[in-house]
Parts: sequence; C-alpha cells; structure tokens
Amino acid sequence: MTDNLIKASDGTPWADWQHSAHLARATWISPEQLCPKGTRLVVVAPHPDDEILACGGLLCSFRGREKDLLLISVTDGEGSHQDSSHWTEHRLRRDRPQESRHALQRLELAVNELDWRRLNLKDSAVARDEAFLVNHLNQLLKPGDVLLTTWRSDGHADHDAVGRACAQAARARQARLVEVPVWAWHWASPDDARLPWPRAHRIQLDKDSVARKQHAIAAHVSQMESDEGRPPVLPPTLLECLLQPFELVFL
Repeated sequence: MTDNLIKASDGTPWADWQHSAHLARATWISPEQLCPKGTRLVVVAPHPDDEILACGGLLCSFRGREKDLLLISVTDGEGSHQDSSHWTEHRLRRDRPQESRHALQRLELAVNELDWRRLNLKDSAVARDEAFLVNHLNQLLKPGDVLLTTWRSDGHADHDAVGRACAQAARARQARLVEVPVWAWHWASPDDARLPWPRAHRIQLDKDSVARKQHAIAAHVSQMESDEGRPPVLPPTLLECLLQPFELVFL
C-alpha cells in the first residue's frame, strides 16, 4: 500500500504534528454534529482497513444505529504485499475482508445488520474503474447523505481515485462530502500548504472510542506484521497520528 509520495518519506511523527498551527486551529466538532441521528453515513473505503484508519472512532458512535450506515469496500486489498510468498494476492483477497469484519466487530457494531457492499475492484488500479465507481455511487447516494472517504490528494493512487469519484458523486447527488487524510499524516509536514487547512475540522473522540479503534486496527494482522524482513505496511508513526483523541476531516 505504497505509492511514490508515500515512499518518499520516512514518516512525520506525532511529536512534529503537535506543533502544527494549522492543526491547532481546526474546529472541534462532535460525531453527532457531523452526522446527526436519522442522517445516513456512507463510508467508501479504498482498501480493507481504510474505514477503520479514517473513521474508526466516528463509527463507534453508530453502535445501535447501524441502519444509518452504508459501508462500501472498493477493493479487497490484494495488492498490499508485492512479491511476498507469505501474503500472496490470493491469501490477501481472502483474508483482508475477514480482517475488516473482525475490526468492525471490535468496534462493537452489529456487522450482520450493516448494509455492506464489496465492489471487488482491482487493488492499486481503481483509477481505471473510476467512471464505474462514480456511476455506482450515483445510484446509491441520496440527497442529504454524509459521504465519507479518503482525501482525493492523500498520496495513494487508490485513495486519490476514490476521493475524486466520491467528490463527483456528492456534487451530482447533493450529498455532503467528508474527506479524511490517511497517508497524508505520513508524508506531509505539519504546516504543509498542500493540505486544505481552511476546510479542516477535528471530530472529538472519547477514550473508549480511541481504545476500540486501536483494538480494531490490530485486527488487520496482514498490515501490522513485518513480512520477510520488510517492515509492516502500517508504520508506527502513522498509527500514532491516527490514534489521537480526534479524527481530522476536510469539509
């Protein structure tokens, strides 16, 4: 799960982000302010784990209101371990969706009650099916939906393509677009002008939500373990940023 932009950086630690003036100015909002009861949240995840990394804390607030949640998994994440004899594409295609299921259960969501759709698009090649994704979203979205996905400039080709598709569909269907940086925490600098800071808000998370999010991330074993001498796909510096008592969103 790496593109050139991600490879170009060793990662920006949370200690550096703590000095970000832009981040400090981001307005605090509650999960209920972002998505009030009765409003449907549509989460579009490029890979199995992105729904947890991007908004696992927010999803905790949907326990008991699963009927207000639609989860769309775009790929099966089979491309995360290139040339690995242990995590082959076949094994990843089988295991990573199961990791997602276990992660959602760790958030204490009633997974069997979720409207959860898997599109099975090719990992690392979503851009070639971007028009299909836009059309699919146009059929599913309703005016007033909150549509949450990865930021369209997040630095991974699939994250960017899904973000673009969601932005187009949100405009067409009058849904409220919420973009979340994931890999940007890794490659960006604390006051990086490439991030849309004027649109930045922080969803406030309580300690229980952060703990459940951490537990859910750990369910993604394929992404957390080193493999054949290579470091884990999800670096510790990135996870530290994503496990703060808030989730950064661009509105």
